[in-house]
Amino acid sequence: MSKLSRSIKIYIGLIITLAILAAISIFLPQGSFSPLMPEQELPASKPVLALANAAFMLILYGGLGFLGLILAQKLGFADLWDERLDNRQRFFLPALVGSAVGLFFILADTFLSQFHSLGPLPHPPFPASLVASAVAGIGEEVIFRLFFISFLVWLVSHVLLKKRWPNQIFWLVTLFSALAFAFGHVPSVMVIFGLNKFSQIPLVLMGEIILLNGILSFFAAYYFRKYGFLAAVGIHFWADLIWHVLWGAMS
Repeated sequence: MSKLSRSIKIYIGLIITLAILAAISIFLPQGSFSPLMPEQELPASKPVLALANAAFMLILYGGLGFLGLILAQKLGFADLWDERLDNRQRFFLPALVGSAVGLFFILADTFLSQFHSLGPLPHPPFPASLVASAVAGIGEEVIFRLFFISFLVWLVSHVLLKKRWPNQIFWLVTLFSALAFAFGHVPSVMVIFGLNKFSQIPLVLMGEIILLNGILSFFAAYYFRKYGFLAAVGIHFWADLIWHVLWGAMS
C-alpha cells in the first residue's frame, strides 16, 4: 500500500481541525451572530449539534475538498504542499496579502457604512471571532476555491473544451466563485440586521458585500493556483484575523 503524500496528510489535518473548530464554535457566545431562536428552542442539544457540525465538515467538506485536491493536481495547479515552493510563498506572502485585504475591509466598511442606515458590519465577539476566522479560512476555501474552482475548470476546460482556454476559463470560474461566495453571505447579513426580505438590503450594503468578498475571492483564487491551497487558506485567515478579530475587538 502506497504511503500518503504530505499534501494529503496536511489536507486531512486541515479537515480534522475544521471539524473540531466547527464543533467548538457551537459552545461559544456569538453576540449578534447568534441564532434568532433561543437556546431552549434549538432543534437539538448543543453537544448533538456540535457532533453533527463536525460530521458535516468531515464528510461533506472533506469529500468535496479531496475531489478538488485531486482535480487541482490534474489541472497543474500548485500542490497543497508543493516541493517547488518555499515557506515564504506558502505562509509569509499569504499572511501579507491577507492582512492587506483585512485592512481594505476596514477602510471600505468604514467609508461605505456612512451611506446607509444599518451602520458598519458587526463582528463575532472574541474568542468566537478567532474560531470563526479559522473555520472560514479552511471551510470556505475548501468549498469555494479548492472544490468549486478545481471542479468547474476541469469540467469546462478539460472535459467540455478538450483542454482549451484553461487560463480564460480559470478567471471566468473565479468570477462565478466570487459571486457565489459573496451571495452566500447575504442570508447571514439579513439575520444579523434583522431583515426579512432581500429587497430590504440597502444597495450600498449589497455592493459592499460583493466588493469585500470579491476582492478576497480573487486574491485567494490567484494564490491557490500559484502557491497551493495553503496559500488560499492563509489569505482568508489573515484577512479575517485583521477584520473580525483585531478590528472587531476595537470597534
